[in-house]
This record gives sequence, C-alpha cells and structure tokens, in this order.
Amino acid sequence: MSKFPSKAKVVIIGQGGIVGASVVHHLIERGWDDIVGIDKSAIPTDIGSTAHASDFCFNTAHDQMTIFTTKYSIDFFEKMGRYERIGGIEVARKGDDERMDELKRRVTSGKAFGNRVRMMSTAEAKEKFPLLEEDVIQGALWDPDAGLVVPRSQTVAGELVEAAEKTGKLKTFANTACTGLKIEDGRIKGVETERGYIEAEYVVVCAGLWGRLIAEMAGEDLPVMPVDHPLTFFKPFNEFEGTGKEIGYPLLRDQGNSAYLRDTGDPKSSEGGQLEWGYYEEKEPRMCHPRDILEKEEARLSPSQRDLELEEVIEPLERAMELTPVLAELGYDEKYSFNGLLQVTADGGPSIGESSNVRGLWYGVSVWVKDGPGTGKVIADWMTDGRTEFDHSSIDVARAYPFQCEEKYIHDRCYESAFKIYNPPVHNREPYTAARGKFRSPFWERENELGGYFMEIAGWERAHGYASNEHLLEEYGDKVPVRKAEWDSRHFFRVSNAEHLKMSEDVGMINLSHFAIIDVTGPDAEKLMEYTCVAKVGGDTPIGKGVYTHFLDHVGGVRADLTVLRLGEQHYRVIDGGDAGHRDLVWLKRMAQDKGFDAQVTNETQNYGCLGVWGPNARAVLEKVVDDPASISTENYPFAAVKDIKIGGVDYTFFRISYVGEQGWEIHFKMEDGLALWDAVYAQGVTPVGIETYANSRRLEKSLRLQNADILTEYNLLEVDLARPKVKAAEFFGKDALLAQREREHQPAYLCTLVMQENVDSNGVARYPVGNCPILDPATGEALIDSEGRRSYTTSIVYGPSIGKNIALGYLPYEYCEKGRELEIEYFGDNYKVTVEAVGYGALYDPENGKPRS
Repeated sequence: MSKFPSKAKVVIIGQGGIVGASVVHHLIERGWDDIVGIDKSAIPTDIGSTAHASDFCFNTAHDQMTIFTTKYSIDFFEKMGRYERIGGIEVARKGDDERMDELKRRVTSGKAFGNRVRMMSTAEAKEKFPLLEEDVIQGALWDPDAGLVVPRSQTVAGELVEAAEKTGKLKTFANTACTGLKIEDGRIKGVETERGYIEAEYVVVCAGLWGRLIAEMAGEDLPVMPVDHPLTFFKPFNEFEGTGKEIGYPLLRDQGNSAYLRDTGDPKSSEGGQLEWGYYEEKEPRMCHPRDILEKEEARLSPSQRDLELEEVIEPLERAMELTPVLAELGYDEKYSFNGLLQVTADGGPSIGESSNVRGLWYGVSVWVKDGPGTGKVIADWMTDGRTEFDHSSIDVARAYPFQCEEKYIHDRCYESAFKIYNPPVHNREPYTAARGKFRSPFWERENELGGYFMEIAGWERAHGYASNEHLLEEYGDKVPVRKAEWDSRHFFRVSNAEHLKMSEDVGMINLSHFAIIDVTGPDAEKLMEYTCVAKVGGDTPIGKGVYTHFLDHVGGVRADLTVLRLGEQHYRVIDGGDAGHRDLVWLKRMAQDKGFDAQVTNETQNYGCLGVWGPNARAVLEKVVDDPASISTENYPFAAVKDIKIGGVDYTFFRISYVGEQGWEIHFKMEDGLALWDAVYAQGVTPVGIETYANSRRLEKSLRLQNADILTEYNLLEVDLARPKVKAAEFFGKDALLAQREREHQPAYLCTLVMQENVDSNGVARYPVGNCPILDPATGEALIDSEGRRSYTTSIVYGPSIGKNIALGYLPYEYCEKGRELEIEYFGDNYKVTVEAVGYGALYDPENGKPRS
C-alpha cells in the first residue's frame, strides 16, 4: 500500500462509486495529476448505491443535459466492453392514455435532444419481450440504446480506478473516511481523515448517499435525499441457461405502474437465473437522512440495502403480474430482495459543480449509474475549462438559494420528488405543492383576495392570473381559445390571455417581486461591473441609467441576461431573474475574488420588490398617483432612465423599461412601502395582470429571450442576436472570444422567431404546445443540426393572443435562416407547419418598438 500522502492537488471523497471513478478517469484524461482518492469502505464500493444498482440505462429524458450524460455514459460503458445494448421497451397499458401520450412525448424529446427512441406496436413489443401480455397494453416505445452495464457498474468503477492508479496519477485509500474539511478564507485547504490530514487545492465530493454529511463539514447542505427503492427477485428463471448472457430479453418499463422488469441472464452469470422487478413508491416514499443510514457492521446486507416487507409492494406487484404473469409462477426470493437506497433531489436535478460558499470544493452528488461517466466528463471539463459542452444551469449546485438548502425544505421537496420518479408523467409547468409560501410580496394578501392563481419560482409566490378578471373573457373570449387538450391547458389559466389583451388596450399592473436583486458596492464596484458586463455600465454612464446587458463565459457563451442600474459612482443594482439570481450572485462574488476587486456583492432580494405598470394609459394613470405628475412626462423622463419618484411622500425607484412591449415603468420599492403602492395604483382602476403575460405570451410576441431557455452557454451573443453594434473599449470577461466571433462571415446558427401556421392534430383538436419540440426539415423529417452539431428545437413556445398564433423561438442552422421558410415541428407524434417570421430578433407585436417609448 502507498504511503499515506500529506498533500495532493485533488482529493476525491467517495472514490469507490461510479461517479468518483468516472471523475478521476476524466480528470486524468484532461491532464490532471497528483490525485488522491479515499472511501469510507472498499474501492470499488461495497456499501454505496453502485454496489446494489440495477445497472440498466434508458435514455428517454426531456432535457438536453440528461440525454447527453446518458448517451455519453452508454457509449463509454460499451467502449470498455461493459455494456449489453439489448434495447428497452416502455409500455402504456390500456386505459392509461396519459402514459401513452407520455411515450409519444418522449419520442418527440428524443428528436429534439438526440436519442433514437421510437414508437412500436404491441405486436412488436410482444415479439421482443415474449413474457408480456399483449392484450394488456395499447402501445409501446422502443429505445434501441437501452441496456445493461455488465457484469456490474461496481466492476466498471473498479476497473477505472485500477487504470487510473496504473498511470501513477492516482493513489487510493480504502476504508479511509473523511472526518472533516479544512477551510480558510472561503477556500478549501485540505481533508481530515482517519489516517491523517491531506492538504489539497481541490476536493471533489462523490460520496453519493453520504454527500450531505460531507457538505455539513463545510457548513452547508445539498438539496438531495436518499429514498427506499424496492428491488425484488423471482426464480428460478432458466430461459437463458447455457447462453452465458448477463441479460437475454430487452428491459421492460411499466412506468404507469411505477415499475420495471428485467431478467438476469444465464443462471451461471453473476446474478443469473432470476427476474428482477423494481418499484418506485408512489404513495408513501420512505425517506432516509444520510445520518440515519446504518454502518456497515450494523446492516444485514449493506448500509444502502434495507430490509423489504413484501406487503410494502404487494398491490403494484399484483398489477405487474397482470402484465407479466410469469412473476406469479416463480418463487419470490425474500432473502435476496431489499430496499435499495438511491437519491432524489429537491428540483429534479443533481448537485454538480463548485460549492457556492467554498472555492475549490466540488460536488458530484445524486447521480444515477446511467449518467455516471457522463457526469464525470462534465465535472472534469468544468474544473478544467470553467464550462461544459451544454449549458449546466439545471445541475449547477450554485442554483440553490440558502433557503433551498435548509433541512425541512430539502425533506419536503425531496419527498414530493420521490412520488414522481416514474409516475405520473411530470408536466413542463408542473408546480411543487410542498415547501410553498416561503416568500410573498407585500401585497400578496390583496392578490389572494383577487383569486390569484399562484405558482412559485425561487421561493416567491407569483399569480399567473386572477379569478377576479374572469369577466374579461366576456370581452376578449373570441381572441382567447379554449384549450381542449388537457396537457396543453394543465397549469395554464385562460384568463391570463384576457389580461394580456386588456393591458394592451388600457393598463395593467404586474407583481415582479420575484426579481433577484443584487447590489454591488465598494471602491471597485465600477471595475467589477465593467469587467463582467458586455455593455458599458461604468465610465461616463450617468447615475440614474439602466443598462440591459449580459455576462459571458471565456469562450463567449452567454451565461447571464440581466439589467444593471447605476445608482451611484460605486453603487450598482443588478435586476435578475429569480431562478438565475443565485448563480449570478455567486459568479459575481467569484469574479471579484479572482480579480482582487474591493467590492461587496449582496443579495437584496428580500428587501426590495417591484411592481410593473404598463399599457397605453400607464402614464395617464401614474400621473394621478405620483406627487409630481410632471416628473414622469415624456419630456422629463427619457426611456431607460432611473429616477426616484415620490408617491405619498415616499421615494420609489422608477425605471422606464418594458418587457411587455408597452409604455410604462418598473417601480422598485422597499418591501415596507409595497402595499401602499399597490393600493394607490389599484385605486385608479388598473387591472392586475398575472406573470403569464410578462414571462410568456407577450415576451414571445416581442421576440424577447429568456435566460436558461433561449439563452444558453453553448450559443454566443451574435447567435442569440443580442450583440450591440459596437464592442466597448474596456476589457470584459469573454471579450476576446466575442471579437473573434464577430469576425466570422456568419454565425453557425441564429435564434429565430417561428409561427405555427396550423395547430390541429390528427384527432382534429387544436393544440397549444408547451415544452421543447424538435424543428424538422419537411423534406427529410429529420431534426435540423448546425455545423457545430447542435440540434434545433423550440427553446420557447406559447400562444400569443395579440397575434392569434402559436409563436416559438428556436436556433436554426445558418443555411435554414431564411424569412418565410417553411419548416415543421413535432408535438405528441404529430407534425405541424411553421414559418420563419424573423431571423434573429424580430418582434411580431409593434415591430418598430414604438409603444414602450411613447
């Protein structure tokens, strides 16, 4: 055994699992050296989820990052000779039309993001999986790339670690638990272990089920939680005796019953001669905080394998026997069956990336086997390059605000997530019901009295529409279609489109208190903001000026879209989206640290709120509200200006800007002054308008882009069509890359505005799509792919009541960027014609943009 080191470049905690093994492999591949891997038990692990995982892979997710990490992992396992690409079937039972629609939706997502799944007939499903009762199902999906890691992911982990050790760049120490982390001035300095202290520049936590316990050593927590996953075994199943196979039939997922089934191959293989039936609890998930996980010597099987009582799963098991009667014919192996612990998360995404609070401390937690190698690559690329191939906002550990890392919040949200691992299908707009009401605007009671239809973002309750406005449907009903398809209407409130139209004809007020408010102050505040922002915000930028701008990464990818107000020589206020706010807060702090700027970056979100007042009559109404009506006249108040305006003797910060394409202002206020503002504006007869109009319907009518949806780091500022005519003289992060991109004759792709020319499906029902639809070439039926290998899909799509059409944004390869060109999108298995209405930015409503400046 190697001498225990006192120093290393990198320490990996949890070296024995598939994630730790994948991380070290990819770090070495990227040129890293001097790595130490420790694990509290064996390497490869004999106690973690990797040790008991079912080890199969399906690639049927609805997001780009997951499809990428799963596809990469499948190919990686296969290159190692450790993957059986046997294929996988997902079925929809008769009577379960929602599951049948979900299968179609998965095929659509596959075309958008790049897998090969397709629909298949019941007869083909029966042919591929003879144990199936064909008359129980109405349809099925086929994933040709689904398969099994053989003989186990545990084996793969061991082989990766062994290969890494042979390079001389990794030293490993099993049975060596981490007992503490040394942190100084917000940076990781080393790891305390049972064998001694290791000084380290980087620490990567890949401790799986125990990841939160390591995070606690750094004074933080992770929004993940272990949950029981029943795995049952039935035998003898000798169908593949003498074949030597680890698996014989394709995988079968019966997700409408929250279950799956697979065989274990030849009785002489590693776990052969059985059928494995697994289930994800839909009614009462059994959670387990990692501090309550048994130690190795206390557990019957292992700490991550807990005892299972058959009664816990008898009801779904009986349903499984209807689909695959062979389960009733075989013997149940009570001794071998167990509850395997795996992790769920508070928002569906894992905890990946550098700690929000400790530089050099990285996490790779809550990752399933199917994504292990892919996640290893993501972490290694991120640590090496500062970025990843695809936008990582959905997995970045820094996306979580402090309140989202409180123990009760984590438990409640993870408990709700545990219900939805397999069933029911999760809607694109699916709201959480647990851990709600964390933050409310000062006029929430007023909104509630008006019958606000509340959903939540970043802890803030936001009304998407108001029951008090239902009467508007009598006036605008002919312009607001009824959505007869339940999926299209779910979590959508028809009244919101009527509010949209009312605002356009008169005036509306929109609660924007969910905005993330970040203040930057101190002697170097100007230097920091000039260095991070693409647009000029310092120098001769006057105090009282608001500037729309962006943050870039070092290769010119767009990582933030926000507004900066200059409130003083060394005082800036960043107005940011609620969901993106914490990542941008953390990034600004890191940039200040890295550049040595003396600037303070603080989260002021809970101290300041915002009310938007917009519409052709906005000025006329506000003139009756403000103390000095002349102060907001066209002559005295230029567009994009920021001024303190008094209402009832109290200062409110007015910002003349519009995200809804109408005349008006964002009115920012101290929270204690918010209710008086609402009451004063409402008293003038102004219609409360839900966030749906602001965030969706009018946004797309105005061709406005949304961060983490339309604006992604894999695209540059020119492709998004948000670049300014000139690049400022001052240095800023990503400037060299942007200048190089501007030298191109054209960009590989552009974000375009598309309009659906028809929306009636094959059943004669008008559809109003939600989510990401692949953009197809009508001649081939294939998804468009640009010269960089990026696929085309709708990044946003919504019905625009002022236009009377479904409107979408999506990146198109340069050669398809032609106004008037006809393409197609796919939605639930049907294709629809779309027309390119604008290449790059191009508003459909008020294309000359005269209304906001009126």
